[in-house]
Amino acid sequence: MDSRELFAEYKNKKAALYGLGVETKKALERLGTYLDIVGLLDGFREEGLVYGMPVLSFERTVELGVELIVVVARPGSCRAIAKRIGGRCGSLGIRLLDIRGRDLLQAAPVVYNLSGLPGVSRETVREKIREADVISFDLFDTLLMRQTVDVTDIFRHVEQRLREKGIFIRDFCVKRLESEKRLSGDRAPALVEIYRDLLERAEVVRCPGQAYSCGETDCGTPGAAAGRLGHEEDRPADPAAEEGKKTDSPGAHITAEQLACLEWETDVRFLVPRDEVCALFTEAAAGGKPVYIVSDTYYRRAQLEKILPGLGITGYTDLLASCEYGTGKTGELFAVLKKLVPGRRCLHIGDDLLADVEHAGKHGLETVRLYSAMELSEAAGHLGLSGCVDGDSLSVRLRAGMFIAGMFHSPFCPEDGDWRLGPVDAYDIGYLLCAPVICDFVCWLYRQVRRRRIPNVWFCARDGYLIRRLYACLLEGYGQKDRSVYFLTSRKAAVRAGVRDEADIRYVDEMKYSGSPEQNLEERFGICAGDLDPEDVSVRETGLLKYQKAILGQACGLGLNYKKYIDGLPVQEGETAFFDFVAKGTCQMYIQRLAGYPLTGFYFLQLEAGYMKEKGLDIRSFYPGKEDGVDTGAIYENYYILETLLTAPHPSLRQFDGQGRPVYDKETRSLKDIRCFRRAQEGILDYFRTYLGLCPREEWLEIHRDMDDLLLDLIHHIRISDRDFLDLVVEDPFFNRRTKITDII
Repeated sequence: MDSRELFAEYKNKKAALYGLGVETKKALERLGTYLDIVGLLDGFREEGLVYGMPVLSFERTVELGVELIVVVARPGSCRAIAKRIGGRCGSLGIRLLDIRGRDLLQAAPVVYNLSGLPGVSRETVREKIREADVISFDLFDTLLMRQTVDVTDIFRHVEQRLREKGIFIRDFCVKRLESEKRLSGDRAPALVEIYRDLLERAEVVRCPGQAYSCGETDCGTPGAAAGRLGHEEDRPADPAAEEGKKTDSPGAHITAEQLACLEWETDVRFLVPRDEVCALFTEAAAGGKPVYIVSDTYYRRAQLEKILPGLGITGYTDLLASCEYGTGKTGELFAVLKKLVPGRRCLHIGDDLLADVEHAGKHGLETVRLYSAMELSEAAGHLGLSGCVDGDSLSVRLRAGMFIAGMFHSPFCPEDGDWRLGPVDAYDIGYLLCAPVICDFVCWLYRQVRRRRIPNVWFCARDGYLIRRLYACLLEGYGQKDRSVYFLTSRKAAVRAGVRDEADIRYVDEMKYSGSPEQNLEERFGICAGDLDPEDVSVRETGLLKYQKAILGQACGLGLNYKKYIDGLPVQEGETAFFDFVAKGTCQMYIQRLAGYPLTGFYFLQLEAGYMKEKGLDIRSFYPGKEDGVDTGAIYENYYILETLLTAPHPSLRQFDGQGRPVYDKETRSLKDIRCFRRAQEGILDYFRTYLGLCPREEWLEIHRDMDDLLLDLIHHIRISDRDFLDLVVEDPFFNRRTKITDII
């Protein structure tokens, strides 16, 4: 559709264009005789002339009676601009559209099926590649993508890393983007040029005693320039406290080359390949056809060539980086490509409608447009995560970026057109939906233990199996030793060894068992009613109390056995943290009795908290349950799913023998079941390691419960296609319950 048709209802009405880049110049040429354009807007300038048009403040635009603002920018930048001025536009009745005609004030509805979105299948692209003589691929957002909401997040991470090194540049992110826009008006600058421009205008403050060191001697490879890992007290001083130490010669502190190197190595850490697109790239290269990479980038070709093999991109004929030629794809970069392959039928594959479709087409290339991950996320209404995508903290934006990169990894619509969204397998279920809330719990637990200076941490089996591994990852990141214990227990083992009197037996019996009293006796206490002497069975009692004598007689010996195990644990003087996932406190109550000293419970969620108050247990809960036991939140509704995935690969503990050695129940899960939940656990571990590797250290322990709830609740709305996951059964032998996971999702 012609650009003018998109804005037909505004013909001859007052309008302004937002943006000062070269595309604004072209938009002026196309729309200048159609709309009554009174000036230009920009986030960095409010005066002067650009392309013969005045640069205006927003207030001046309102005074001039503008009815329409057209944002001339890429989708990611459009979101930031809409966030900046959208509220004022809406209140004043000014329409805010992007250059593609999309209403930036209208939030996309949340959808879980993109079947109505015009897309292209993998096989269709493969066929077009077969028909072409030469293939060209865009790089960023096509072959590679960043695990960020927007590229400007990289600038914020660079600023954070500079602060860790004691270097403070006032308004760094604004000036970084301003310098790029200033230099990109009529050419394609390299990154070091952008930073030279920035340093000419920047105010730099340096904390004394902190030397800057680039993470690598060779900036062509990713480095470890992030500051050392540590605690809050390791943060550099506030720049305001160093006001008297600033200087007017910022170059003495850090050079443009060092800044460019730091941004490069920071950016590389966030890059991941879009595997399905890379597979087509590899097929084309292996088939003997010339395959080119054509990229608008401020990175040098030599830099890119060093990282591409590690991301699975090899075999290309040449790599055309815009900064090497001084022109981009909206300039003459495609003309450079055409000169390299004269007279040959060339296909270009990319994500940007303007650069990769319109301008490639103008230079005689056939084109295929693939959606970026962010565009697909926007089309789905961000699956309800718009507030997180537009969040301010780096940690929440990182989480949103990691989710988008994972959920919308593939740009291809299915061959049958049924484009329902969902994770591919159990690994993705763990990584995308379950990991955020579980990792937040681990961070909360670490904070609780550290604040109270607790020397002993016991992670109860089997729910503590993965939690302890995640906890160890966090400790390793902080450079601390893991002295925690994977504590062998189960409700069955704790009850068998811990009961002491009639009240205990009554308490256990009140936890309703789905079966007869005899089955209850055998499952929970391992005692067969048929083997008992009739004289040992009370005819005056009901339920488990009928077998009180046998239960208490057995408990004495099992308690001594359990005590041997506990006494063999490395326990330091001081408090002991007792982890349980979702529980009332039964295990803690009986283990505390066996240990002979108090335990402090730290639970993901405590059930029936009011009922357990009278037991005198000290329990802190990440998600405090309501005292009446009723809760309707996503966590309460979905904790069964989490419990199924958090379990250990070994069977449940039955009891301890006379030497204090564990005796396990017979394994009831199949090898297929165990492989399935272990794949989910791999996803959760990988998520946490990635998050800790990318998130600024000082934001590691930020908790985002609202986002956690939204992500976990998605399991009820998106398509789950992993058959092994859908075949899982939630087992609770203590209550004799078996629930198909399909019944709870």
